[in-house]
Amino acid sequence: MKILVVNAGSSSLKYQLIDMETEKVLAKGGCERIGIPGSVLKAKGNGQEKVYEKDMPNHKIAIELVLHALRDKGIGVIKSMDEIDAVGHRVVASGEYFKKTTLVTPEVLKTLEEKTFELAPLHNPAAATGVRACKEVMPNTPMALVFDTSFHATMPEKAYMYGIDYEDYKQYGVRKYGAHGTSHKFVSSEAAKYLGKKPEQLKIVTCHLGNGSSITAVDGGKCIDTSMGFTPLAGVLMGTRSGDIDASAVEFLAKKKGLSHADAVTYLNKKCGVAGISGVSSDFRDLIAGEEGGNQRCALALDMFAYQTKKFVGAYAAAMGGLDCIVFTAGIGENTPTVRADVCEGLEFLGVKFDKKANEGKNDGSIREISTKDSKVKVLVIPTNEELVIARETAELL
Repeated sequence: MKILVVNAGSSSLKYQLIDMETEKVLAKGGCERIGIPGSVLKAKGNGQEKVYEKDMPNHKIAIELVLHALRDKGIGVIKSMDEIDAVGHRVVASGEYFKKTTLVTPEVLKTLEEKTFELAPLHNPAAATGVRACKEVMPNTPMALVFDTSFHATMPEKAYMYGIDYEDYKQYGVRKYGAHGTSHKFVSSEAAKYLGKKPEQLKIVTCHLGNGSSITAVDGGKCIDTSMGFTPLAGVLMGTRSGDIDASAVEFLAKKKGLSHADAVTYLNKKCGVAGISGVSSDFRDLIAGEEGGNQRCALALDMFAYQTKKFVGAYAAAMGGLDCIVFTAGIGENTPTVRADVCEGLEFLGVKFDKKANEGKNDGSIREISTKDSKVKVLVIPTNEELVIARETAELL
């Protein structure tokens, strides 16, 4: 069975074509800077690599380029879409509508589009676009929706409830759902394997840091709390998202700027975060270049991001009553040493002994330990593999 996994993020799209008999990746790649000038697809297949420099204003164009790469005469690994047995799509938010991995039907897609977009306005529309784009090319190929929220279903009420009228929670389902669940599930499991222990023996904080970022407390292999909330807008500030903010401040800004409620939500999702603070970009590579060039607002954006991430690490150590391991993953977590160093600075009281030299080491795609050998709390960089989790769940469903 060959499964194509489509993982659409707010400004990125990753894919893998996986042979499930061996779990071997036949082809993979990623579209970067979708909706941002300088978008590019870096694709691998057939033992070769190819870079497609093409403007990708939206995810539909990105999907079309991915499908072209899979059939490319040079790096392509298939001749026809008929060779793909199923497609697994990562979906950020399910709300109360989907509890587990679900087969795509017209009714399911309608529910996804009509009921869940407001829960993840940057991601769920991208996922739905990916589904429809794939359906156009492979109308008879079964497809599955794999939800980020599933891993967070183990949170206790005290963690996922908001301080609102309980009847409103019951009627409208307003509560914390979290996101990036497939990533947190994968890297926490990999951390346990690396440390030679069972997940049940460990207290881990997983930091999925990318254009969208979330931090999760994994106690005994189960999520007990996570930074994102009712939507992926909550938590630390992100590429273009504000993160946690006083609701009254939103009302104040909306009045001052003459924004409707919908416009205010769009503003918080697409005009804020590190892009809004820096005034330069949502891409951390641009921010680091700006900081190195003396741009104080870029420096401030980076400082805020690391500071807020650090606060969640400390809070979750307290919530779990201890800490054995910190994991950094995703685009920023795996590839930005300065962010990792800034997050870990000052955590010595928890038992973290940070290895600066190891932290500066090259990312070679393997698990790397960036704490000292005698560090009570291990700090690991683990490449996430949401795609493999999605492929496994898709195969299991079929």
